[in-house]
Amino acid sequence: MRTFIDDLCKVQVVYTRSGLFAVALLTALSLTAASQTPIPPSPSPQTGSSSPEGATTPTTAPDAPSTSPATPEPEANADAHAVIVKDPLLSQGAFSVQTVGGEIKEDQLKPLLIGKTLYLRAGYLDNTLEFDEHGRLLGHSPQGSYTLNQIQINKVKLSKRKLELEGDRYGLHFLGAAPFEDPTTATDRVKITPKKKAVRISFDREQVEIPKKKKQKGKDKHKHNDQDQAKTDAASPAAPVDSSAAPQNASSSALGTAPQQNLADGRASSDKKVTTTTSPAHASQLLLTALDKVFSIGIDERMIAAMPDFWKLYYQAAANKVDFKPADPGVFHLNAVDQKAKLISALDPPSNEFAQASGVAGMALYHTVVGTNGKVEEIVAGRPIGFGLDESAEQTIRKATFQPAMKDGKPVPVALDVVVSFRIYSKRTSQPGTPATTDPTRPGPYTVRVPAASPPSPTAQ
Repeated sequence: MRTFIDDLCKVQVVYTRSGLFAVALLTALSLTAASQTPIPPSPSPQTGSSSPEGATTPTTAPDAPSTSPATPEPEANADAHAVIVKDPLLSQGAFSVQTVGGEIKEDQLKPLLIGKTLYLRAGYLDNTLEFDEHGRLLGHSPQGSYTLNQIQINKVKLSKRKLELEGDRYGLHFLGAAPFEDPTTATDRVKITPKKKAVRISFDREQVEIPKKKKQKGKDKHKHNDQDQAKTDAASPAAPVDSSAAPQNASSSALGTAPQQNLADGRASSDKKVTTTTSPAHASQLLLTALDKVFSIGIDERMIAAMPDFWKLYYQAAANKVDFKPADPGVFHLNAVDQKAKLISALDPPSNEFAQASGVAGMALYHTVVGTNGKVEEIVAGRPIGFGLDESAEQTIRKATFQPAMKDGKPVPVALDVVVSFRIYSKRTSQPGTPATTDPTRPGPYTVRVPAASPPSPTAQ
């Protein structure tokens, strides 16, 4: 290296007389030498020692991203994502709530439930119902028609452990629609909850548990050592008999063998039945799922799909704005047979306590298919009356016996409309039972006023 510099100086002496040319030549030679001479790398900021001579730049390249200013970007993205899910909007079916930090508040549930037309999907008739956090009934309850299970919520109380609802039960009464009206909307709501009483429905809530901080290992180890020493002292033969009882009692208390009572619901903590989570959003979503499982806001598609064919076909025909027609093309129309089908057995469907207490009476029409054996093979609500009376009519009509229709001297299946009359059994409005008619003409108004008459026999109930 020193020899190379001496040569450069000689060149400078030789070409001094050449003026600027010599200076330019010297500069060019210096730059060339500098580019060819290896430069020792600077000491690494992480280790504080220099790399071996002749090391190339790729050996330090992998360390560059660790000190790059672009590394905070994932944290910024994580913060942006946290802002998006901070107050998630939770939905389940027709129930939707804007949460606060994933938690549902009572003030958010009130506009969602109070004053809405809710139906109990399973048709529970008890006025006190308790459900777990998954919407499963705790205990038992009789079930009835959906027309007796419309619930109007008046009060909502939300706590960490329960959602408590209080309201009134209503019966659905069909009024009879005009030909241009939707028969499913021509209805009336009649309150059937007695005065000074209410329907009370509660839901258990999934418990949100905040993880506890772990204790330091040193303290835990010291504690275990003390316990082991106490057990050793208690088991020592030299120890008095009476003194050995004290450490046992103290140890039993320290281990917590006695169940701790939960003051909120009176159950032992070891006997807890509800599920737990560390996410408020998960507990809120589970609550909405339970509500959607128990309640329907109006008569939705899921509710119709769960109904028996008696009601399902009625709503399908109403949605298509057509009258019910049997699916079997081999079923004859009443006007296409030589001899009409006739009822040859009694047809007197019973009423129920809700209809009697609310004064619901009148006539209802049902579409049926009478087979060649005189039995009803199919029945669909045509112009129902509601209040659980249509289910009574269906069961009674299925048990009835008809004289089959005849065509060319042979019995044939025929479509037949059956009109059933319901009456009030009281001194104020009652009348003897009227025979059922098979006239296919649709009846007039459903709720009829009948003149006062003598009370019926006790068997009429």
